[in-house]
Amino acid sequence: MQVIAKAIQTCKETFRIPVLNQLQKYTENASIIKSPLMHQKGLENTTVAEVLMTKEDEKAGSWLWCKSDDTVYDAAKQMARNNIGSLVVLKPGDEQMIVGIITERDYLQKVIAKDRPKNTRVGEIMTSQNKLVTVTSDTNVYQAMRLMSENHIRHVPVIDGRIVGMISMADAVRTVVDQQSGELNKLNDFIKGKYY
Repeated sequence: MQVIAKAIQTCKETFRIPVLNQLQKYTENASIIKSPLMHQKGLENTTVAEVLMTKEDEKAGSWLWCKSDDTVYDAAKQMARNNIGSLVVLKPGDEQMIVGIITERDYLQKVIAKDRPKNTRVGEIMTSQNKLVTVTSDTNVYQAMRLMSENHIRHVPVIDGRIVGMISMADAVRTVVDQQSGELNKLNDFIKGKYY
């Protein structure tokens, strides 16, 4: 995953900036009105909040979490039913208190591989709160990707005083790729003269 983040960053630096600089020089030398392209928000300013907005049909709710006293089997069923790879774990009786996270990997490595019963409690195998990596909604998408890559994780809860969502490495990469595709399309339109 770290390779993907580094490749995207390198692509941005080696392609986008020189092209935009050349376009800027061209527009200044030709006395052409500057394109809106020059003032577009770049990837360096894209936040986790924007990643959350791109996730289709996902809202904070019961699919996002389980309780530490739930069985791992029920947690795994919930992840499979909702096609997600992790659940935030909350303290029983206090749905504002995050005590950890459980992932598909936790289930496979700590239950299936160790032949533990399916009625094992989530609290026994989860990654606890003191080891939990989180981001806020105003965290830069590249910083979130770097955190996930450096910690060898694929999911991070988004916490703004309370849980507001969850993003995965795939969500972040999808946002970056979509935004870069949009920038390339705008550059092509500019080169073809569609901004005049």
